Amino acid sequence: MLKKGERAPDFTLYATPDQKIVLSELKGKNVILAFYPADWSPVCSDQMALYNETLKYFSKHDAMLLGISVDSKWCHLAFSQSRNLHFPLLADFEPKGEVSKKYGVYDDEEGECKRALFVIDKEGRIAWSYLSPTAINPGADGILDALESLKKK
Repeated sequence: MLKKGERAPDFTLYATPDQKIVLSELKGKNVILAFYPADWSPVCSDQMALYNETLKYFSKHDAMLLGISVDSKWCHLAFSQSRNLHFPLLADFEPKGEVSKKYGVYDDEEGECKRALFVIDKEGRIAWSYLSPTAINPGADGILDALESLKKK
């Protein structure tokens, strides 16, 4: 798993069936990457719902949240619409888990992302990372603390 101070690997992933997001194009903003195992699972649903409610606090820190799993863009679309999520879910679908592997958070045994969080600063460096047990919602406190630390720089 990539650690604080390392450069965040760039990527391009589908955010909707016809739109892609390129990480390097977000330079100048703080970025939160929330890797999670699967759409529709109970813990992932709770975690994404919590982040949806926390978006206003993330935006106060000039931060954009991106959820990432190996589910397809169509699966993300259905999940996002059903949960009324207001942030992009990126499909690390093909080649499967390529971005998760770059960040060191791909679970080879399960064939899905581990539950991991990264806060990337405006220069593209990892400011904070956290690997959570798969069955536990890591919440948002660590993310907010990391964003607060960036604000003090």
